[in-house]
Amino acid sequence: MRVLLTKEVKLYFLELIELLYEKDYFGFEDAAFDYVNDLIRDITISLPRKLKKKAPSYFDKYGKELHYAVYKKNRNTQWYVFFQYENGIYLVRYIGNNHSISQYL
Repeated sequence: MRVLLTKEVKLYFLELIELLYEKDYFGFEDAAFDYVNDLIRDITISLPRKLKKKAPSYFDKYGKELHYAVYKKNRNTQWYVFFQYENGIYLVRYIGNNHSISQYL
């Protein structure tokens, strides 16, 4: 099984590094990079084994028949990874956290 990220998700992760550093969630840019890199690694390694739920219709704008899995990174933040699965490939199409999208779940 393979886990792939769309271009949009890859771009989001790059922007997330800058955002986390600029908003002082991390004091050093390297720490923000490590946080995002760890999240990416967690997703690419464990997504096939994670508990999955069908995504609400609100998320259809990111793709049809989406499912999502939850990644808890610390006591304040959970990441929601939205993906399509077909022929052994998990295609990650969107990612958000509890601060921005929990009201839609």
